[in-house]
Amino acid sequence: MFAALGDRTRLALLMKLSDGRTQSIARLSADTRLTRQAVTKHLHVLERAGLVSSIRVGRESRFAYHPEPVAAARTYLDMVAAHWDGALSRLRAMVEE
Repeated sequence: MFAALGDRTRLALLMKLSDGRTQSIARLSADTRLTRQAVTKHLHVLERAGLVSSIRVGRESRFAYHPEPVAAARTYLDMVAAHWDGALSRLRAMVEE
C-alpha cells in the first residue's frame, strides 16, 4: 500500500476518487497530461493494493476508492508513534536523572 501511495500520480487519482463517487478512466484522465492507458496502469496498481475497486458499466470501467486500508495503516502508525513517544520519554527521564 505504501509503495502504491508513494507515487504522486496515484495519490492524485485517489484524491479525485475520495469524494465517494465512482469515476471512469476518461473522467480521471481529464485535466491531466496522462493518457488513458497510463491512468489505467496506475489504477491497477491501486487496485492490487486494495485502495480502489473497479466495476464494469457497459463498455467502461468505473473505479471507487476504499479508505479502509488507509485507516488501518493510520491506526497502526499511530500505535507505533505512541510506542516511540513513550520510549523517548523514558530515555529522556533516564538521561536527565
